[in-house]
Amino acid sequence: MRTPATDRGRLLLVLALAAVVAVFTVTVPLLRDWFDLRVYYGTVHTWLHHGGRIYDYRVPGTTYGFTYPPFAAVGMAPMAYLGLGTAIIAALVLNLAALGVVLRILAGPGWRRYGWFGWALVACGLALFEPLRDTFSFGQVNLILLALVLGDGWLLSTGRGRWAGVGTGLAAAIKLTPALFIALLLLARRWKAAAVATAVALAATGLAALVVPAASTFYWTDALWDTTRVGRLDYVSNQSLQGVLARLGETGRPLWATVVVLVLAVWAVRARRAIVLGDWTAAVALTGLTACLISPITWVHHLVWLLPSFAVLVRAGHPRIAGALYAVMCTSVVWLWFDDSSGIDGFLGSNTYTWITLGLLLWLPTGQTGGSRLILSRIAATTAPAPSTAAATIAAVSAQPGPSSGTTAAATGTAEGPDLGLARNASSDPTGSTRPAAANPQSSSSRASSYTVKPPPA
Repeated sequence: MRTPATDRGRLLLVLALAAVVAVFTVTVPLLRDWFDLRVYYGTVHTWLHHGGRIYDYRVPGTTYGFTYPPFAAVGMAPMAYLGLGTAIIAALVLNLAALGVVLRILAGPGWRRYGWFGWALVACGLALFEPLRDTFSFGQVNLILLALVLGDGWLLSTGRGRWAGVGTGLAAAIKLTPALFIALLLLARRWKAAAVATAVALAATGLAALVVPAASTFYWTDALWDTTRVGRLDYVSNQSLQGVLARLGETGRPLWATVVVLVLAVWAVRARRAIVLGDWTAAVALTGLTACLISPITWVHHLVWLLPSFAVLVRAGHPRIAGALYAVMCTSVVWLWFDDSSGIDGFLGSNTYTWITLGLLLWLPTGQTGGSRLILSRIAATTAPAPSTAAATIAAVSAQPGPSSGTTAAATGTAEGPDLGLARNASSDPTGSTRPAAANPQSSSSRASSYTVKPPPA
């Protein structure tokens, strides 16, 4: 595919793609009214201004409340001193900044070569990616956590390892899923970084215990072990392996635990191979995939952890495969089985994102950079200027952000990235970050969930 040779032509192409994106976002209901952010805001506001307790709060008129560890509430405390509108703007800015960090790290040191045109195409592709759409629209935190983890990898890969582990530790203290990246540090024998990450996570958790001791006791002794507080396991947005089993009617923990052990074994073998080959981007990608699969609940917006995988695919010379998988994850296809996921079609369709995640864990290339270099040389022969147009061409073909990371890594001859040694129902639908308030203060006796009833109509 040839791209326009002039800046005027490129601008027209970008405007046309932006129009397509705008039509898509209007056609597919996307706006979630910053519901999760309103949960965070209401929780800390009630806690700090009205003496309420963190796990008792619920959004007025709903049964949805706070589900994260206490340190997350402590970290979000500054929101209590902002207006809700200001908090929404701050969340958008933070998520945009986090996305910029993620793209910069995945693109590597040659990111400038793609120019405004290449990055404009990437932006259009990112605007369609459902996990990112939901992350912004709900006011979620997963993109920030991804940036913290990738930041540690960047520190290690650039010889600035003194502070490596701090980001991973903070991410693990805010949500439990990133704790698997501490295991990756251990697997890579990055002992110091693993120790720093563990110490930071424990220190943050200890700080929360000092600030809100009752909430901390309740969370770690009760709420953590009660998955029904987070959401209904068989809800179609749960794209973890536990969600697949639940939609089959299998909710027993022994089978799920067995599957988790098998997945972790596959991850350990594949991640270790990536580490030995010096392919840290692939090691991080495999860890993100695994975390999504083994978590009891992985809502669609959690799948921003798949972004490094698409970068790896493009870098390894598979831009069309990356583009096809990425395109599927832009379609919201799983919501076609929102009401009924029975039958063969339901089994296959309602779990589409899980199958993609599992397939990437099993097949994602590691230690391969030559394919991307070959693609670059072929595209460069037919486009000018070579570097930026090559990246833009791949971006246009694959409709995903991988070109930035993959092509840069190939062109520089390095495996850039984290050296961790490492039609939906409408706007007010809550996500898995919310939970019902208990009938008794900080009690899980009431097991109603944000997904025990259907979300309210548009």
